[in-house]
Amino acid sequence: MAHRIYYIEDDAGIAEGVAFFLRRKGFEVITAATVAEGKQLLGKGLPSVVLVDWNLPDGSGEGLCRWIREKWPMLPVIFLTVRGDTRDIVNGFQKGADDYLVKPFELEVLYSRICALLRRAGQAGGSYLVCGPVSMDKNQMKVFLNKEEISLGSLEYQLLAALLEHKNHTLTRQKLLELLWDANGNFVNDNTLTVAMKRLREKLSNPACIKTVRGFGYRMEDVEE
Repeated sequence: MAHRIYYIEDDAGIAEGVAFFLRRKGFEVITAATVAEGKQLLGKGLPSVVLVDWNLPDGSGEGLCRWIREKWPMLPVIFLTVRGDTRDIVNGFQKGADDYLVKPFELEVLYSRICALLRRAGQAGGSYLVCGPVSMDKNQMKVFLNKEEISLGSLEYQLLAALLEHKNHTLTRQKLLELLWDANGNFVNDNTLTVAMKRLREKLSNPACIKTVRGFGYRMEDVEE
């Protein structure tokens, strides 16, 4: 599966040029032009890396980076800036971004920086899973409903992880039983799965993003509010 990159940049020409180059390198690239659009993207699902322009129409890249760090501390962020902003961006870099580049930059340099971040982060984007109001930090083994941490039992946690890792794909009950067996090393029967799903839904306030596919299994997918 290709790594996904979010690029928050209000200059459409620059955004499309960078996106075209990175797509040719095998990345999936989604662009946004404002802080608000960037937050909306991140709320629907996390990428492997976020590229953030320093100056945006509705706020600063530093502010967006702070917001990201509050929610997903290990998600890789690279600042991009024009030369006049370098001093500010170095301060912002020291406050939380993982790297920065000064415009105009060589696209091959950007590519090498992204690859280095992915190696260093151990593909950190895959450690943060989001669907609707539900998010999971696999590094810290924490689950959140909106911004409130939710306490789950081991089986409930593994069940949610399986659904999030296969987001937008229906998992049969048999497949879930196999995944839960592998995760826990213990036998999980069909009735136990039913009980775990019921408890999971209750603890997450019965989110619309967890779907039952009758006679087949379950699916987790984003739902338009």
